[in-house]
Amino acid sequence: MIDWNRLLAYGEQVPDYEVRVVNEREARAAASILFVGAFLSLANGVMLGTTVFSKFFVTFFAIDFTIRVLQPRYAPSLLLARLFVRNQKPEYVGATQKRFAWTIGLFLAWPMFYLLVFYDHPTPVKVFGCIFCMVLLFFEGAFSICLGCKLYELIKRKDPKYCPGGVCELQVKDPVQKFTPAQAAIVLITLFLMAYGTYAYFQKLPDKTTFMQHMRAILMSDQERERLEEQELDKEFDEYLSK
Repeated sequence: MIDWNRLLAYGEQVPDYEVRVVNEREARAAASILFVGAFLSLANGVMLGTTVFSKFFVTFFAIDFTIRVLQPRYAPSLLLARLFVRNQKPEYVGATQKRFAWTIGLFLAWPMFYLLVFYDHPTPVKVFGCIFCMVLLFFEGAFSICLGCKLYELIKRKDPKYCPGGVCELQVKDPVQKFTPAQAAIVLITLFLMAYGTYAYFQKLPDKTTFMQHMRAILMSDQERERLEEQELDKEFDEYLSK
């Protein structure tokens, strides 16, 4: 006989855990897999001006997160992740906050599916939506920081049980987790250089795609915009005189 209660219950019941849980190692590995897909999707859209890869990826992404919210044990990305981490010791986290975080991904996925599949043209809105998803995936995959779980904690106004990385239980940091003044200065300098490098990259990258033309316009100063408008007017005037 089928145990419907177990089949429909969200997450897994593990001995010595007060609430139902999911394996955070699988969640992190799945986030990394999806991040690679999102990165390739963004690169194809921005650099090559094609949405073919993006359409396939966002369709998979939307279906995968729908299954995650309904029942994570059948989500394709989580099962694929299990293939890689099946020999590692499980790290259990509360299923409720993960479900909330994945619901955020679900609400991002289906609008992106509609915009990408039915409107075959890269735009800043689509690109920034993809970047936002990538940020969420990267934080979970690289740092085991579930931003959606943090939001769940703020909304519920109480600490959830079994958070990723054990942050709910961690009360005092060890010395190795703290920054010395020199280390803090290195971090600030690194962040500044990364931000400046990103800005310089977009400033110098040839605007061969619609997205880059929009980005170039967004990053322009008022003086640069005025000069560009004057150049356009001079060009139109010269074309008029040459007729």
